[in-house]
Amino acid sequence: MSKVAALSKHTGRLSLGDALRMLVNDGIVDKLHAEKLYKDRKLDSSNLHPLVVIGEQKWKSLKSPHKTITVEMLTTWLANRAGLEYYHIDPLKLDFGSAAKLVSKGYAERLKIMPISASNGEAVFATTEPYSKEWIPDLERVLNMKIKLVVANPLEISRYLPEIYSLANSMHAANLAKAGQITGVQNFEQLVELGKDKNLDANEQHVVNIVDWLFKYAFEQRASDIHLEPRRTMGMMRFRIDGVLHQVYQLPSNIMNAITSRIKLLGRMDMVEKRRPQDGRIKTLTAEGVEIELRLSTMPTAFGEKLVMRIFAPDVSAKDFMALGFSPAQADIWNQWTQSPNGIILVTGPTGSGKTTTLYATLRILATPEVNVCTVEEPIEMVEPLFNQMQVQGNIGLNFADGIRTLMRQDPDIIMVGEIRDLETADMAIQAALTGHLVLSTLHTNDSPAAVTRLLDLGVPSYLIHSTVLGVMAQRLVRTLCPHCKTPDTIDQNEWNALVGPFKMPKPAHIYKPVGCMECRNTGFRGRSGIYEMLTITPPLRKLITAETDLAKLTRLAYQQGMQPLIINGAEKVAAGLTTIEELLKVAPPIEIG
Repeated sequence: MSKVAALSKHTGRLSLGDALRMLVNDGIVDKLHAEKLYKDRKLDSSNLHPLVVIGEQKWKSLKSPHKTITVEMLTTWLANRAGLEYYHIDPLKLDFGSAAKLVSKGYAERLKIMPISASNGEAVFATTEPYSKEWIPDLERVLNMKIKLVVANPLEISRYLPEIYSLANSMHAANLAKAGQITGVQNFEQLVELGKDKNLDANEQHVVNIVDWLFKYAFEQRASDIHLEPRRTMGMMRFRIDGVLHQVYQLPSNIMNAITSRIKLLGRMDMVEKRRPQDGRIKTLTAEGVEIELRLSTMPTAFGEKLVMRIFAPDVSAKDFMALGFSPAQADIWNQWTQSPNGIILVTGPTGSGKTTTLYATLRILATPEVNVCTVEEPIEMVEPLFNQMQVQGNIGLNFADGIRTLMRQDPDIIMVGEIRDLETADMAIQAALTGHLVLSTLHTNDSPAAVTRLLDLGVPSYLIHSTVLGVMAQRLVRTLCPHCKTPDTIDQNEWNALVGPFKMPKPAHIYKPVGCMECRNTGFRGRSGIYEMLTITPPLRKLITAETDLAKLTRLAYQQGMQPLIINGAEKVAAGLTTIEELLKVAPPIEIG
């Protein structure tokens, strides 16, 4: 019998010597390296798993493509070696409520196993010891279920095993408790340190644990929004990651109510009022100590209050324009506009297209000690110490126009208006531009030229548009391909021609398509990038801006003057291997030359 066959019949705990011997036999690790490590670690009393010890060495695999040997790679190898399925533990997909009922925490820790799920008479357990199976018959008899064994990363098991029991206990205790009996007041800008509020009874502390877990995993998974949605019998928790909603967990209704009450308390909202919409905000810290701001919004629904939390990470608005997705030429145009002493710059696009991020990133650069930057917003998206921010308060009659009127008396240099949505606001923004201020604002239109007709529709005279508007930028966000797993794909000339239309762009040799890996949660995409359409208001364009402006003529001339449509800017990103045609077509309007 060969050595390999003999080793695969190995039973009991995996020792460092066993793991190294198998790796050498499989031609993955150098024999001399293995012997040296075994000798060095022979008397090591630490309780580290052999795969973790080997992964720490950062050796290169002897097998092509000679990648660095990681714990993840070793776990996959061990699963194949033991003839078992490899399982990646995703905390957002764990049914910890039912999993934690299978075995006690002490039993799981002793056997180095982790309960994953139980359904249809089968219990799934993740293990770090695939050759240790003597416990399976006894447990199958006790549970009266068939046990399926999968192999998981020992680092993941050691991390998530205590968490699923802690969270399951909190869920159970909160379920028994009467929901929503949380009291106390927090300051508007108080820094909420998660888990530090000790003035709670035991039941409330369980709800705090669940909320802490919710925030922690939302930050880890790069979520931009958290949705808590009540249903008839259950509550649904969803995260928006890279623009797409993912269902995370289902909770009993009373626990969902308790979580909503806890978050409303932290956001200094009226906890008793559940019949009308409310807004609030929380500032907290990630596990790494980075400040994160959450904007809260509640909405009464048929089954209770729906709560949405938008997550603002300061590092996003601190990015430079290249990191946001600007090309060097676009960054030059944008800088040219924003360096003007006065005038209006408009950013257009639908909700969630990154307009606020672009404006905040710009204002951070413009807000030097010599400049007074003031904003009027509804609501304030992120509290930013570099400039002066005012919030529109509809209930006391403070609207955008009144806000600009106030800012004009505050000796500003640069004014940012959250949105121009009526003639009064547009008039005040224009007056600010005419009196020597640089005004930045947003509009909701499909493309850049449409912003001109939108202002005309609001009732702004064409001669005022001539004299104030410097430029309009339309933008969208496209999901970017995961750099770890994207793979080349072919593209047909006809398909490329249909995408770029009359704009002559050479077909790329190849484009890329998504695959899916652990880095991108098997979506094939990781992160988002902006695509932009920049319209500079030139003298020839001004001549076309009249009370009866023809949008098609204006658009045609803009293209002739060098404006690059959104879909063409997106096609450049497709050709560069950053995104896909399907992603681009989801967000970019088709080219209409007329």
